[in-house]
Amino acid sequence: MSDVATSTGSTAAETATDAGENQHVLLHEWSTDRLRLDDEVARRLGETPWVSVATDREPGWWKASTRQWVGAFTLDDLRIIVRPKIKPENLFFLLEVGLPPEAWQAEAIDYATTDELLPALVSFFARTAETTLARGLFHHYRHEEDDLLALRGRIDFVRQFRRGGVLVPMACSWDDFTADVDENRCLTAAIQLALRVPDVPHDDRRRLRRLLGALDGVAEPTAPTALERLDRIQYTRLNEHYRPALQLARLILANCTLQDQHGDTAASAFMVDMNQLFEQFVTSRLQRELRGRLEVAAQLRPHLDIEERVQIRPDLTLRSHGETVGVADLKYKLTDSDANAAGAAAPLARHGDYYQLLAYTTALGLSEGTLIYCADVNRDEGVGRRDGFLGPDRTVSSATDTAGEQRSAVELDASTITVQHLGTKLHTVAIDLSGSSSDIDAQITALACHLARSAKRSVAS
Repeated sequence: MSDVATSTGSTAAETATDAGENQHVLLHEWSTDRLRLDDEVARRLGETPWVSVATDREPGWWKASTRQWVGAFTLDDLRIIVRPKIKPENLFFLLEVGLPPEAWQAEAIDYATTDELLPALVSFFARTAETTLARGLFHHYRHEEDDLLALRGRIDFVRQFRRGGVLVPMACSWDDFTADVDENRCLTAAIQLALRVPDVPHDDRRRLRRLLGALDGVAEPTAPTALERLDRIQYTRLNEHYRPALQLARLILANCTLQDQHGDTAASAFMVDMNQLFEQFVTSRLQRELRGRLEVAAQLRPHLDIEERVQIRPDLTLRSHGETVGVADLKYKLTDSDANAAGAAAPLARHGDYYQLLAYTTALGLSEGTLIYCADVNRDEGVGRRDGFLGPDRTVSSATDTAGEQRSAVELDASTITVQHLGTKLHTVAIDLSGSSSDIDAQITALACHLARSAKRSVAS
């Protein structure tokens, strides 16, 4: 396999490769590279939602630009691989499946050395599902209704009376204690899809087949149906141990598409939206950190205007006793609009991000709001650097704050601007994903403390 070194940011020097001579092209998220492509392949590449293509000054060469999607997909004999900017082990950490870092260490190493995310993720899913089902197949009561010759359960009198005196078959309804429930159905759908993925190690493929044997008799829904049912699952102490496996199943079902080409040869596409992954991770962790202090609601839709004709959708809304006390917006990549005046120091956020956050705070009647972003993906553009603009505003938490609230001893890059005439304070906080999982956990804890303090000030004002 011939890998192609690429630039890691839009300001880096472009690299070039002749895709006609390489069966694999390696790109990085949020980068632009020159590729030599056939016109038809370039057209089809540009039609994908993952890579945009523009003509280059040299005939036969094209500029391929990636955004937030990472993974791999195939066009004819050409394999396009898009790598994330964060470390492989931290990409698995962002999956947020409630497992310790050592659980995915082997898969992270495989991904770092082979560039293929999907087989590594399938291996992780196979081992997680095996551990889950080793505790026993989950059973639950499922309501059933049918017309039977012999009574089962109880008579459904409403349906029975509609028969006009006909005694049989009887309209029956009953609760069946069965393993054929949504939790197991969704696992079955993901396992069947995972078995069609090429390059999965033989041991993990055998694991998947054994899992199907254990799930014998469970119905297999289609991928869209399984995704819909996954969103409806309510976790309790009885099925909580299924959560890690089902979260991985959701990732496979939502992002993996397979189609047959050239007879029995399967071509796969697996692309993960890093914007969505970052938002889900931060939201889940903040809900856990602030439990008992603040309710963290995601994607609520209040209105900007009094007439309630214009909806807004902040990523996070903080509530206390039913009252909105804080708001935050999540940005994996900061917007590129409204760059600074020439010679000015780079701000922590772009103008458009501030405008959006100001609209949220104004509509919700708050005096403060917070923008949370990923430092790694913005670092190449001079945003969120530890050696520049952030120095004066960097916050370092101590053991306790002035109110006696527990705080995490970790340094966060942060910046605050105050809006003229309103006095509204707009904070920007960076989450650095380049460290270890414990470093990231400490940053989330410090971020939760910042949001709690900001909410208290908003209420006080």
